[in-house]
Amino acid sequence: MGFPGTWMTESESMVYRVVPKCACSTIGQIMFFSDHGRFFDGDIHDAADGLHKWSQEASQPRIEANVTAHKSYAFTCVRNPYTRILSSFFDKVCGIQRNGKRYRGNLVPMLVQKYGVEVGSPENGFEFDQIRSFRRFLLFARDTIRWRRPMEPDIHWSAMSGHIATYIVNGGSYNHIFFTERFDAGMQVVLDHVETPRKVDLKAIPRFNESEGHGPKRAHPVEDYFDDLAMHLMWEIYHKDFQLFRYDFDNPANKMPTGEVDLAEVHAKLGR
Repeated sequence: MGFPGTWMTESESMVYRVVPKCACSTIGQIMFFSDHGRFFDGDIHDAADGLHKWSQEASQPRIEANVTAHKSYAFTCVRNPYTRILSSFFDKVCGIQRNGKRYRGNLVPMLVQKYGVEVGSPENGFEFDQIRSFRRFLLFARDTIRWRRPMEPDIHWSAMSGHIATYIVNGGSYNHIFFTERFDAGMQVVLDHVETPRKVDLKAIPRFNESEGHGPKRAHPVEDYFDDLAMHLMWEIYHKDFQLFRYDFDNPANKMPTGEVDLAEVHAKLGR
């Protein structure tokens, strides 16, 4: 299986396991900048050189050798499950993608037909009942994750623990797992532990949010989207994420973690 979703700087200063919707665009650009002294011109997910990626066949032997030898500082980043799935909904389901089309072609028509989800459109200013549609989308997300119907779960709403586990079970280990909500402090820990060809000043790094402006803005506070049934579904899908990464399940309004990640616990529970 190897190390899907793993990126590594060309200098092999650091290794990153991508978790979608957890600041991955910004992290990828920081990695690129740390080698080249410039940012990739475009979405870092489209970069075909300047950064080793498992999805590029030529990079795989380099990544595998590094990760299995624990040669470089390895890290990942996590996010509150409530805000992460809301972000996935507004970006991937409601938003128009970089290519000017809907995400995954037939996904949105199927959600509209089978689950009664509304997504709005640029023509009507993305006007629709966000709360009702999100809760119907959440049922769909649960169905894909629990029963793999009506399709396989998408990487943007499958559990963070699942992404993070593949790196461990295939022989890797993490030196650091930090929070999107405390991004600067967490990323600085990484930079303090590595030697990079180019110096990175985090204060001067912009935030790269490739989904910004392509879909509707969230119109309500986070907690308004999650009634008792929605919270029940969230626990069913993401209980490991809440527990391992110390997020507050009982209060969707609290986006901040309640403690630090215990790396030993993560490796023990996800390495089985």
